[in-house]
Amino acid sequence: MGAPPTRPADRALTKPRRRLTSAVAALIALLAVGAGVLVGLSTPAPAPADAPEREFSAARAYRNVEVIAAEPHVAGSAANDRVREHLVATLRGLGLQTEVQDAVAPEAGQLSGAAGGATLARVRNVVARLPGTDPTGKVFLVSHYDSVQTGPGGNDDAAGTATILEVARALTTGPRPRNDIVFVLTDAEEACLCGAAGFAADHPLARDGGVVLNLEARGSTGPVIMFETSRNNAKLVEVFGKAAPHPVGTSFAVEIYRALPNDTDFTAFLDRKFVGLNSAYIDGGAIYHTPLDVPARVDRGSLQMHGDNALGLAREFGRTDLGDLRAGHDDTYFPVLGGLVSYPGWLTLPLAVAALLAVGALGWLLRRRGRATAGTLAAGFGLTLLPVVVAPLGAWLLWAAITTIRPGYAELLDPYRPVWYRLAVVALSAAVLFCWYALLRRRVGPAALAFGGLAWLAVFGVLLAVAVPGGAYLTTLPALAGALAGFAALATRRDGPWPVVAVTLAAAVAVVILLPPVVLLFPALGMGMGAVAALVAVLLGLAVLPVVDLLHPRAGGQRGLLALRARRLGALPAAAAALAAVVLAGVGLAVDRFDAAHPVPTHLMYALDAGTGKATWLTREEKPQPWTDGYVDGTVSVADDFPGLGNSEMRAGPAAAAPLPAPKVDVLSDTRTGDQRVLRLRVVPQRQVRLLTLHVDTSTATVRSASVAGRDVPVEPGDGRWGFGIVFHAPPPEGVEVTLTLVPGSGAVSVRAMDASDGLSGVPGFRPRPPDVGVVGSHSSEMLAVARTYPL
Repeated sequence: MGAPPTRPADRALTKPRRRLTSAVAALIALLAVGAGVLVGLSTPAPAPADAPEREFSAARAYRNVEVIAAEPHVAGSAANDRVREHLVATLRGLGLQTEVQDAVAPEAGQLSGAAGGATLARVRNVVARLPGTDPTGKVFLVSHYDSVQTGPGGNDDAAGTATILEVARALTTGPRPRNDIVFVLTDAEEACLCGAAGFAADHPLARDGGVVLNLEARGSTGPVIMFETSRNNAKLVEVFGKAAPHPVGTSFAVEIYRALPNDTDFTAFLDRKFVGLNSAYIDGGAIYHTPLDVPARVDRGSLQMHGDNALGLAREFGRTDLGDLRAGHDDTYFPVLGGLVSYPGWLTLPLAVAALLAVGALGWLLRRRGRATAGTLAAGFGLTLLPVVVAPLGAWLLWAAITTIRPGYAELLDPYRPVWYRLAVVALSAAVLFCWYALLRRRVGPAALAFGGLAWLAVFGVLLAVAVPGGAYLTTLPALAGALAGFAALATRRDGPWPVVAVTLAAAVAVVILLPPVVLLFPALGMGMGAVAALVAVLLGLAVLPVVDLLHPRAGGQRGLLALRARRLGALPAAAAALAAVVLAGVGLAVDRFDAAHPVPTHLMYALDAGTGKATWLTREEKPQPWTDGYVDGTVSVADDFPGLGNSEMRAGPAAAAPLPAPKVDVLSDTRTGDQRVLRLRVVPQRQVRLLTLHVDTSTATVRSASVAGRDVPVEPGDGRWGFGIVFHAPPPEGVEVTLTLVPGSGAVSVRAMDASDGLSGVPGFRPRPPDVGVVGSHSSEMLAVARTYPL
């Protein structure tokens, strides 16, 4: 027996008698929930310098930020030596056992791009220990104290280092913890993560592993997000939710970060089977790695949140039995109104399947109750893909148009004032959704469109449960809540208050779950990937469609002028959202202009071949800014002349040769055994530099093995002429010893040595930047490289 005919007026889940009153009440409720979500993501008020001594004080920590980030302090520099001396004096002043680990360490991750070879650095880590009363293990608080060459690192990572100093002070004022607390302030993180790798691999305190709490920053403001964990994190997440006063973190972020080619010091510890949590604040990314990352740009609220969480976690792990922190599974978790909700990861797929079945049952019940037909249900499901595709595409096109008007944005992680653009993307997503809904509502019906939205949420939930389990909750739980609300609405009188209450509660669940990722994805991925936030915003819109429906006139039955009036009223939300998107984007362009305080970022390098006397200006800008364009006029590959800079193509232009010496290669010994030749070399810089490279011409010899400063390094020849290379950061003035075991060819073995320093002010032909032209946050900005080939 088929379903009864569906009248247009009967196609909705709700049919309140006072439609406007119901709509206003539902919107007020959702706005209140949204406000609660935003409050839960906000930073706390910074504690003053006279806060109780056992508490964390952002004001006290900031004093150390000012000392640490007084100037750029790249690994190996005299400025970094001064920072290290301050750290040692501060920790020893707290009565802690403090030492400096001086070592040569390999990189963790893949940051340097050494051509088929290895990256190392001389590191000097600061390590202090607070002994426990009855240790079951060790808790490691980790941050890096070096900065990039282009900025003083007020946020990255003076803020994290100062946080650890203040946490150490607070921990020493009370009873000693049960477990050892080890404070590890690493060197050469910006270069290669080498400090953390050297500590985790070689330091006696790291031998038995432990719990790592790594503190980072990739911006200047915003909530501190716990964005990465070790695997099988259920017990770690339990402690995080219980002990961190501001537990902002999602299993979705962990899944995404694991898939990205990004690394922090935390990577070095994971490689050594430690467990732990990685946290950072990430908004305000425009100043990341730039000269603008000064102490004054550190948000004291973000600093307070860093410290509150780090201190709470240090105390909790300090008294926890650390022998049993590896659960057999990852947890799914997400923030809810200032707290943290979690459940076992093994529930992910069953919940996703349950949501899919529940939405399917809702569709069957809608058809049975005459709210939809099989055809409208199918149409609702199929047509829901339109906003899911169109909104992200629209966000991408919007940003493409904005970067065409303001090309300097292409070199920024995020605009200086991104809020207007973010709101424009959200408004554009709303406009797409409202327009789609207004066009299809009368033809397909509100109930069928609501079913289509829930069905796609449920389908995405199953797909995520299989591919990205930690992110499945984003769509599974709203789909399940929406299906249950649909059942409740169908079980009660449609013109009573309960259907509206039911769909509003389900919409509130969607707001609690999906609004945080909309907010956090913008700073996490930048406006260049604002389409991802637009997608999540549309998914949120699909989850609240029954409430959106209340903004429209009754679902059908009107004729003539009434029908025309209903269509016009239905178009108002879409028109308002579209107008808002245009206005917000325009305000963004008007407000976020480049000036002396917010300069347009530029990238420039100088490279000299000391053997031929040929010099070149280089930039990684794909479309050079006007200032940079005055130096470059074509595209070249630097792989043959400067293999230490990688193998990518760059824009280039001729430059005057500066009287700068290349690093010297001294042969300490040259022996032969059978077909093998063993060369022991010393590569010595002839000026103050921050890195040395040595590459072997693999057409003249095959590298069998290699060691640097007595440490064996992997030999994995790459492509091109210089197929094997070594990059050494923070080299000592006496140089670096390299031993190569080779199978030589018929002639001399050729090696190419390069060194690099920072600063272009003394280079012939360099014109200082105008006040509104800045330096892009790059490890190669302002680099001055000198190379030479040596036949051996």
